[in-house]
Amino acid sequence: MSKAFTKEGDSDDEEVAEPALPVGTKNYITPDGHRRVSAELRSLLRVERPKVVEIVSWAAGNGDRSENGDYLYGKRRLREIDRRVRFLTKRLEIAEIVDPALQKNRKQVFFGARVTYANSRDEERTVRIVGIDEADGERGEIAWISPIAKALLRAMVGEIVEVRTPGGSDRLEVISIQYPDEAGKFSA
Repeated sequence: MSKAFTKEGDSDDEEVAEPALPVGTKNYITPDGHRRVSAELRSLLRVERPKVVEIVSWAAGNGDRSENGDYLYGKRRLREIDRRVRFLTKRLEIAEIVDPALQKNRKQVFFGARVTYANSRDEERTVRIVGIDEADGERGEIAWISPIAKALLRAMVGEIVEVRTPGGSDRLEVISIQYPDEAGKFSA
C-alpha cells in the first residue's frame, strides 16, 4: 500500500524525537555523562541488538512473516535500536567533555555545578547543570540550556536571579554551589 493512503501513526517507522542541539551550541557533557551515554551505546550494540537479532532470525524461520508478531515486533525494535545507535554515535562524536572538577572559580555557578536554590515560595531545590544528552529531571540534572540553568549560570551564593519559564517569571536565590572532586564525588 502506498504511504499516501496510510493514516498518520500507522507507520512502523514512526520517528521518536531525540533532543536536538540548538543551532550554534556545542554538545557539552560531563565525564560521568559521557561514560553513561557510552555505556548505553555499548549495551545496545553488544547486548540488546544481538538478542533481538536472534529473536527475529528465529521468528523468520517460522514461516509467514506478515502475521508473525515476534518477527514484526522484533523488526520494529531493531529499527528503534539502530536509530538510537546512530543518534548516540553522532552525539558522542561531537561531544565536548567538560570536567567540573577542574573548575577554578568555585564561587560561581558554571557547567557541572550542583546548585541549591530557593524560589519565591521558599521551596528549596537542588539541581546539577549538565549536558543536553545527560539531563534527567528525576535525578535533579538539568540541561545547561534550560531556562533555570541559564538564569543560574554565573550566579554566586546569596544572589537572586530571575528565571523566565513558560509558566511565568520567578525569582531564585542561590543557597549553595558545589563542584565534584577529582573522583567525581560531591562533598556532603
